Amino acid sequence: MLRPDNQILTVAQMRAAEQALIERGTSVDQLMQIAGRGAAEWVWRVAGRRRVTVLCGPGNNGGDGYVIAEALRERGRTVCVIAACDPRTDAARNARALYHGEVLAPDEAPAGEVLVDCLFGSGLTRPLGDGDAALLRRLAASHAMRIAIDVPSGIDSDSGAALNPDLPQWQLTVALGAWKPAHFLMPACAAMGEVRLVSIGVDAVAGAAHLVTRPALAIPAADSHKYRRGLLGVVGGAMPGAALLAARAAQGAGAGYVRLLTDQPVPGAPADLVVEDAPLADALADPRYNALLIGPGLGRDGAAIERLTLALAEPFPVVLDADALVLLAPRLLAERLVPLIATPHEGELQALERAFDCAGGETRPDRARTLAQRSGMVVVAKGPDTVIAAPDGSLALAPRGPSWLSTAGTGDVLAGAIASRLANGADPFVAACQGVWLHGAAARRCAPSFSAGQLAAAVQSAYAACL
Repeated sequence: MLRPDNQILTVAQMRAAEQALIERGTSVDQLMQIAGRGAAEWVWRVAGRRRVTVLCGPGNNGGDGYVIAEALRERGRTVCVIAACDPRTDAARNARALYHGEVLAPDEAPAGEVLVDCLFGSGLTRPLGDGDAALLRRLAASHAMRIAIDVPSGIDSDSGAALNPDLPQWQLTVALGAWKPAHFLMPACAAMGEVRLVSIGVDAVAGAAHLVTRPALAIPAADSHKYRRGLLGVVGGAMPGAALLAARAAQGAGAGYVRLLTDQPVPGAPADLVVEDAPLADALADPRYNALLIGPGLGRDGAAIERLTLALAEPFPVVLDADALVLLAPRLLAERLVPLIATPHEGELQALERAFDCAGGETRPDRARTLAQRSGMVVVAKGPDTVIAAPDGSLALAPRGPSWLSTAGTGDVLAGAIASRLANGADPFVAACQGVWLHGAAARRCAPSFSAGQLAAAVQSAYAACL
């Protein structure tokens, strides 16, 4: 659900949200004080007794820096400002006038230990000039701890692209007013460290993306039974191990009954998983299915195409993953009236864009939205940054998961978690968001260098945390 504290705003949306506050009587100077002092609280907590250097640029992000520096000075911290240039907005000039501490020229070398980057924030669309880039790199190299305010300088807020090479790494990034896409998109998010949000009172913005957060899941009702909680069919294929991984994850994510539908032997299948080896057409004749998952281990031969065609012909919601995405053609969806969820990685996303004649877009969210609208599917564009888009334009971005997820089979686990939530009755877009959250939370519960099997087993613990 979209709330002011979990919405993700583009530069244009953030400016409009701030303008709405101004039109209701809050001045730019007041907003700057709220944002800067809120950010100063985080700097104060993290810096401790260490000396702080605040790098201020010419715009309102620089103005935030002067407010931060004054708030720290008032609380007895040792702080100085490096002014890259004079303030160029009225609010920044006013903030500079209210700062009563030390201001150094850009060629000076402060003896600080914590750098606060307020050179440029969101809204930057061109690379930093050579002088600003060199100043930022020099100060970052001379400070052991680095904190970026709003968006690190040199980052495109809407796309997450790095506008300059060799930008610094940050231990903490403090977003102001609302999350921005760059906080959750690669490559920017990998350099931001921990991310925190300071509210300035903006309202929820219609049409904004939202952050995937922990879902509130319900304990089954007292009169529940396995079918009421959802029957999920996982369609196996040439490599049944992948489908088995997905089914194990689905068992821990809320579905009441998971069946693995395969014509291949499944060594190691747990006793509590029903493995059905009847012909697929016969197996799918059960009208009690609430959802199907097809793709993990499906294969790409004629038999795989036949199994995919059969699954898509049934009146059940379907999650498409892996090989199913490579085999998918628009003609297979021509008669579909029930929901579909696709979970492509980057290569599969490109293949789907070609299949559905999508021009793509400048940003990953744009690409996912375009494909969702063109195909009619909810699209989970998975990877180091995961974007979820629905045909109606709804958009969600997930917090970056552990990099240990970069191992074979973890995508099968994600597909199983999403399919389980879909079978349990969640709206397709909601099911996708819930499955993505469970997947990331399960990874954080695993030891480093985990296997996909260990990840699948951890889904149950992540699910329990949502009850």
